[in-house]
Order: sequence, then C-alpha cells, then structure tokens
Amino acid sequence: MGLKRGLGLVSTTLYGIGVILGAGVYALISIGAGLAGNMLWAVFLISAFIAIFTALSYAELSSMFPSEAAEYNYSRKAFKREWLSFAVGWVLAIGTVIAASTVALGFGGYLHSLIGIDPAVAALLLIGAMTVLNYWGIQESAGFNNVATSLEMLGLLIVIAAGFLTPSQTEVNLLEPPADGVGGIIAAVSVIFFAFIGFENIANLSEEVKDSRKIVPRALILALAISTVLYMLVAIAAVREVGWQALSESKAPLTLVVSRMLGGYAPLMSYIALFATANTVLMFLIVPSRILYGMSAGGSLPKQFSSVGSRGTPFISVALVGLMAAAIASLADIKTVAQLTDLAVFTAYFVVNASLIALAGARIKRGFTSPRFAGIPVFAYAGALTALLMLAFFPIHLFALEGAILIVGAALYMSRPKK
Repeated sequence: MGLKRGLGLVSTTLYGIGVILGAGVYALISIGAGLAGNMLWAVFLISAFIAIFTALSYAELSSMFPSEAAEYNYSRKAFKREWLSFAVGWVLAIGTVIAASTVALGFGGYLHSLIGIDPAVAALLLIGAMTVLNYWGIQESAGFNNVATSLEMLGLLIVIAAGFLTPSQTEVNLLEPPADGVGGIIAAVSVIFFAFIGFENIANLSEEVKDSRKIVPRALILALAISTVLYMLVAIAAVREVGWQALSESKAPLTLVVSRMLGGYAPLMSYIALFATANTVLMFLIVPSRILYGMSAGGSLPKQFSSVGSRGTPFISVALVGLMAAAIASLADIKTVAQLTDLAVFTAYFVVNASLIALAGARIKRGFTSPRFAGIPVFAYAGALTALLMLAFFPIHLFALEGAILIVGAALYMSRPKK
C-alpha cells in the first residue's frame, strides 16, 4: 500500500514556508541584529543566495526522482553505494528528529511564560499531539500547517506594519555597516542562515504530492522566495522601529517591535510564536518518518518501517520518530544536540549537490533543470562548496557524536532482509 497523494501546489508551498519561517526568525533576529546592526536585512539576502544554490539542486533532482527519502535516493542513483546512501539518509533523519525536540523545548519555554507549565512537560505533550496528527494523515497535517503558517505570516506582517506604518523613533541608515564591518555581516550570516533550513524537506514529501515532478520544484523555489521577502521586510521594519541595539538585547524581539503599535495586545506575538513552534515540530516529525519509510522501501531498513496503515501513513516509522523525539527532548544539553541537526543538514546539502553534479549529463526525464553554464550545473558546485565551508566551522566532538548515531543506524542496516 503506497502513501496517499493529497498535496497540491498551495499546500506544498505553505508546508515549505511553514518549515522555513518556523521558529527561526522569532528567536534568531536579535542575535543577527547584534552582529550586523542596521544591515540585518542584507544578512537575510546573503543567506538566501547561499540557500538557493542547494534549493535548485533539490528542485532538479526531485523532478528526476520523485520519491520519499530524497537525499537517500538521490545519492543512491548518483553513486550506487547503498551504504553511503543509508548513512546520509539516517543521519539526516535523526538530525531532523533532534530539530523537532529542540523546537518543542522552545514551545515549552513560550508556554511556560504564558501559563507557568514546566517547559519539558509542555514539550513532551506537544510531541505527543503532533505525532498523533502525523499518524492521522498528510491532508490533516497539511490543514494544520496551512492554518499555523498563515498565523506565522500574519505575525510577521504585523511586525512589518509596525515598522513601516508608525514613525521611526530614530534615524536609521540601512546601509551603515556594523562595527566589525564585513566580518560582522559574515558572522551574522553563519547564524541567520539556520532560519532558512527546512526548504529541503519539501522533497521528502514527493510521494504525497500530486504531479510531484512539477509541483515539488515550483514549491521549493516559491517557498524560499516568499520567505526571503518576508524576512528582509521584517528585518528592515524591526530596525526602523526600535533600532538594532534594543533589538539585539531583547529576549522577545518581535514582541518588542509591535509593542508601540499594539500596546497591551503585544503579547499576541507570543501566542503566534506558539503556533510557529508547534507547526515546526509537526513538520520536523513528518519528514524523518518519511525518510525512514523511503529507506525501508528501498531495502536499507527492515521492511516494518515501510508499513502503511489505514490512514495512509507509515505508522511504525511515525511512532518510532515520535518516541525518539520525546526521548531527546528529555536531555539536558539540548544545545549540543541541536548543533547535530545543523551538522546533518550541511552533510546532506553537500551530498545532494554532489549527486546533481554526478547526474548532470544523465539522460533522465526532468521536470526542472538547474541553470547551466557550458553544460555545467554551476549552482550545484557553489552549493557543494558552501556546504563544505559551513561544515568546517563545527567542532570535532560533534562529528564524534554523529559517528555514534551512525553506529546505531548500522545495527539496523545490518538487520535488514538480505537481497
């Protein structure tokens, strides 16, 4: 029994926007402001340029191989090394589960500030609820995502309105470089780029998207473009309204931005942040369950992981992902495990770009083609290079932890049915 195809262009694009916007801009904008000052808007633009390199590779590969477990399947077709494909898929799946746990704890923090509930308990309750929704069906999950993403976008539009419709309290030169010059902007990019992570997850829904060869590439590019425009407008509005110094010092930066316009209604932003974090957790639970499903269907994991229930979802993979997320959310050192997500993502980015480079000349039907120069997919080379540069910033001990994750995966890999 295959997965149920229920997503069109609008739902798939909103899914991508929901993952990209997620909780990132609500938390990271203050850090970016402290590093980039008035040129915060430029940091989002530069980050988007870096992201588009890999997004175009995903778009082309998804039009060639429209299947779940995208990175696993792309590398398998390109390099024909099952162990390599398994390693990439497994590390990315676990990295995404870790991301779900991290954001769930962020949700717990927001809810604690509103009603006083213990953040860890709130995180576990959220993971449980979102796991049930993940099992219930992709259309039901997409429905929640559409509502939550609309609220996320509404929150950002309120910020934009506050910045552009109310008089600026200070004179702001948006072209004034930070005190550290170019170095400050680059440092800000290394932080803010993580607000863009998530666009690649659209490719992992290919088997649940109608006419996926055409819709997935379009949704990838649309989601990234819309998110970039919103990010830049929010950055400009926030700096105009309160100044980069106040923005960098605030623990609730977007609530601060709207406080003058909304007055006593400013805490509304905290409630919107709850939807933003809850929606991100849902998206980060859906993706690894589909990766495990695709790897099982490809023969790299025990067949039980590709079992599809009456709701049209891979219920065993859904349950396992939910349990892992709950266990990880119980850990104390969430900062370290959150960094593992970033390490896994950039590893996958490098492999995906390398896969397109290897398959650039293959005679395979494509619904989308990344720009070429003299027949060379130049953006794929740029994406591979930027991924390697980002990987160079991670400490050695994180690679050791990722090795431990691979050892666990290897045990499952060895227990699969032999061909």
